[in-house]
Amino acid sequence: MTDLPLGGKSALVTGGARRVGRGIALALARAGADVAITYRTSRAEAVETVREIESVGRSAFAVECDVRSEASVRTAVAATVNRFGRLDLLVNNAAIFESASLDSLTLAQWDAVFETNARGPFLVSREALPHLRAAEGRIVNVGSLGGMKAWACHAHYCASKAALHMLTLAMAKAFAPEVSVNCVAPGWIELDGVPAESAAHFASKTPMRRNGSVDDVAQAVLFFAEGPHFVTGQVLAVDGGLGL
Repeated sequence: MTDLPLGGKSALVTGGARRVGRGIALALARAGADVAITYRTSRAEAVETVREIESVGRSAFAVECDVRSEASVRTAVAATVNRFGRLDLLVNNAAIFESASLDSLTLAQWDAVFETNARGPFLVSREALPHLRAAEGRIVNVGSLGGMKAWACHAHYCASKAALHMLTLAMAKAFAPEVSVNCVAPGWIELDGVPAESAAHFASKTPMRRNGSVDDVAQAVLFFAEGPHFVTGQVLAVDGGLGL
């Protein structure tokens, strides 16, 4: 397996049980990495994702984790290192997406989004840092086009992702030279359950004339996972030009 770009390496993907996180976890496995995924409520999906990773010949396991909790994060990172003996890559993917009118947004809604989308990546990265430094590893955060462009009905989400983008830059400076830190910022991504009219609307506004796929995001994560370690502190929009 040494011909695979991530052969012999291990990765931790938060929120890796389903949707974009699942796609990222599977792409890393196909590139040769052993993969741990975290989940909070999606246990059945996590079990299935682990099975799929193992079907491509990689080691995998799922660990329940609430990225808002220091204790839970500490347990998940320790379990990953105990299982694989090392940690080379952290993908901070776990997030909350919510629509809400700004003039009626509650404090509870604001805090819930920030706790997961901004505090979570900070806690997991801080806990994983000693292991990533030992491996001269990498962190890839999953941000959003919403962290670059204001969306009126997603103010708390946009603000949390903008915070994550800035956290990426700060971590890139603070964790260098051992650890590179970058961010992938998806635009509109086709997911199950999205109304067809909404998908068509965003595709028509996108210069590439289609919406993004889970694989588009996963391949961008692979770019930072496999590419030059010298590349750090970058926020890469994966949006087909929607943000232009």
